[in-house]
Amino acid sequence: MNRYISLIAAAFCALTPAKVHSQSSDNGKVDFYKLQYAWYLISTFYVDTINQSRMAEDAIVGMLEKLDPHSSYVTAKELKSLNEPLEGSFEGIGIEFSIQKDTLHVVNTISGGPSEKVGLRSNDRIVRIDGKNVAGIGIDNAMVKSLLRGSKGSKVCLDVLRKGRETLSFTVTRDKIPILSVDAAYMATPEVGFIKINRFGAKTYDEFREALQKLKRDGMKSLIIDLRGNGGGYLKAAFDIANELMVKDRMIVFTKGKANQAMEFKSTGSGIFCNEPLVVLVDESTASSSEILSGAIQDWDRGVIVGVRTFGKGLVQRPFSLPDGSEIRLTTAKYYTPSGRCIQKPYTRGSAAKYQEEIYRRYTNGELLNQDSIKHIDSLMFKTLVHGRKVYGGGGIIPDVFVPIDTTKTSGLHQKLLRSGTIHRFAVTLYENGEAQWKQYPDIESFKNGYAVTDSVLEQLASEAAVDKVECTVGQLRAESLLPVQLKALLAQRIFGTSSFYEIINPEIDSYRKALEIITDKSQYNALLKGKVK
Repeated sequence: MNRYISLIAAAFCALTPAKVHSQSSDNGKVDFYKLQYAWYLISTFYVDTINQSRMAEDAIVGMLEKLDPHSSYVTAKELKSLNEPLEGSFEGIGIEFSIQKDTLHVVNTISGGPSEKVGLRSNDRIVRIDGKNVAGIGIDNAMVKSLLRGSKGSKVCLDVLRKGRETLSFTVTRDKIPILSVDAAYMATPEVGFIKINRFGAKTYDEFREALQKLKRDGMKSLIIDLRGNGGGYLKAAFDIANELMVKDRMIVFTKGKANQAMEFKSTGSGIFCNEPLVVLVDESTASSSEILSGAIQDWDRGVIVGVRTFGKGLVQRPFSLPDGSEIRLTTAKYYTPSGRCIQKPYTRGSAAKYQEEIYRRYTNGELLNQDSIKHIDSLMFKTLVHGRKVYGGGGIIPDVFVPIDTTKTSGLHQKLLRSGTIHRFAVTLYENGEAQWKQYPDIESFKNGYAVTDSVLEQLASEAAVDKVECTVGQLRAESLLPVQLKALLAQRIFGTSSFYEIINPEIDSYRKALEIITDKSQYNALLKGKVK
């Protein structure tokens, strides 16, 4: 018998509880021997030579595809890159980069990172890495990462073009680089704080708590948490954040599975923001750990959920390591909110494509545009645990306040400018050409109040768009209500950092405006929590 199959067989027997193993009796043994025999026949008698490693992987993938949409096989090579955003750091030189016109641009240097320490700056163009030309050769993101990343303490030599200078050379010593998961934290009003979380990783709770403490020192009395686009991550990070927001002995989430003992996660009462007003922003991409946090807040009437129905990913994946460093992520249980709602949306086994298309179907059936298109199933009706409001299961978290997606602010022209990269590239050019101009804005407030995207700027953008074969006029660009604001936000990001991007763009977003309206109107906020607003 093939050694690899022997190892899988041994792992299978070791992981299966004795009671379950005995109950499966002869049928399970016959099926397993059948699988082994098929392997033997193919590897021994098939007409051509077989790549046994590939056959093993294909067999595993084939089995998992028949289960559910989230059980998966991860190769050893893929595993590191998949875990990296959640682990909170990687080893490299510490830059954010973009590729524009086949040239590698430094968007930002990570504060305190190795590139900042040697003097690399935003908007530098890297033309050679360790003597290898990287300009004008069709470089892509994967190639950049392979050249710039490496073990801590190793060195890389960069040749850089900087505006107004000859080529500069830098030797950068690689180090641990943090991957931040809190994109923004600022005071939306003198009393309302805003925190945006893009994922739940190993360091997310520490980032969140630090942001929370800073905003409290700045006078925050209520909070908006933005989980739009947050696809989840580590359960522990979501639990720890929920714990900061809940009084003692509140269940945050519980899990149930056939072979797994039910587990409950309850708050400890050690949080620093347990009673103040809270609004959570969600959308159709809010998933997994984000839904656990949102569901707990809703079920305990702890805050108001605003947006559209969340994704509906409530399956627990347990990782099992294989001998070659690869991994099977197997669904072993389901997540339930404190009231008993199952977060997972329905799926048909072995129909991954149909499952992935479900979000698109929400758009075509009108659910993302009209609250009345959301179907409530009476048999899946639950009640919140403090005020007894009706909430529904069936997949995802249905918000307390529905705000439809706004399709009027990005036309076909705006989408073309985004897809071509024109807007982002033009923001770089605008920033570089106005270095002296930006010095008159010492902080984000002065920039918000003092800078405006003029028709002259839009005329330059139209010229840049023409290079990308996107024809437009200043009048057409001005008619795009979100475009000038987006351009201003991209400039703010380069001058003041990522958080400032959201400070400028958020007031144009309907769900954000609604969240701000609710949290600053005490009577409306309390009425929503008590189910007295229809």
